[in-house]
Amino acid sequence: MQTHRAIRVLRAERRGSSLPVVIETDAGHFFTKLRGAAQGTSTLVAEIIVAVLAEALGLRVPRRVLITFDDGLVSDDRNDELADILNASRGCNLGFEFLDGAYDVRLQDLHRISHETASTIVWLDGLVMNPDRTVRNPNLLVHGDQLWLIDHGAALGFHHDWPSVTEDSPRRPMTLVEPHVLVRLATKLEEIDELLAQKLSRAVIHAAIAEVPDDFLRPLLPSSALPDAITRRRTASYSFLWKRLKPPRIFSTLARPLESKLDLAPELVAAAPSPFGMAVDEPVAFFRG
Repeated sequence: MQTHRAIRVLRAERRGSSLPVVIETDAGHFFTKLRGAAQGTSTLVAEIIVAVLAEALGLRVPRRVLITFDDGLVSDDRNDELADILNASRGCNLGFEFLDGAYDVRLQDLHRISHETASTIVWLDGLVMNPDRTVRNPNLLVHGDQLWLIDHGAALGFHHDWPSVTEDSPRRPMTLVEPHVLVRLATKLEEIDELLAQKLSRAVIHAAIAEVPDDFLRPLLPSSALPDAITRRRTASYSFLWKRLKPPRIFSTLARPLESKLDLAPELVAAAPSPFGMAVDEPVAFFRG
């Protein structure tokens, strides 16, 4: 990833508790997630790994860069809470290409997503145990007539609790508090399961984990960690994901048991031309918000 120096904080995006910011750099504006936010660098680790895996599956994720903050950083946003987080974020942070004019996917947009694309997204979220793509918070953007995936900091939850990880942990199903926003469209999970798994080779998983800077992993280790602790943490992350990819992949049937439990709105949305892949053959019933 390229590295850019932050010149100015233009504004905070007050969505959730992480308080990301829009940063001006000599290379343009970047939507930036901060190492000093409540969740720390574990969310930045998840963002990077999931983004690389998503791109390997043919999905779009905003380009990532590293953004360095120094003591001279100026903020146009004078919020006291933000000032504290910025002070705790000196050093390296994670920036995303700013998609000017992008907007959050709306319920009326969902029928424009092809079954194959929806199935791929649900499959990926199952693999990385991402609970945060729901009706209330789809974390999908439309930009340039294309669908973009964002906000994967809640994925790979094992990074938050390594002591509880056992040999069986990678094979366990993910527990969803809310159903996946695309569950009704993910009709091709079984059909594309093996194809998607083949795209995530050992080399791809190694590359995803290698892209994470040591600076994001170091704060997640105990102060007494040995010099090779970062290498061992990377190896453990690789092993977890590789074991989770082995068949039978329980996450590849994630949508099935949930489908009958959803409270569906009775309204149907008329079909429209699809910029997101194949057109859906039939109108789709949406979830109640």
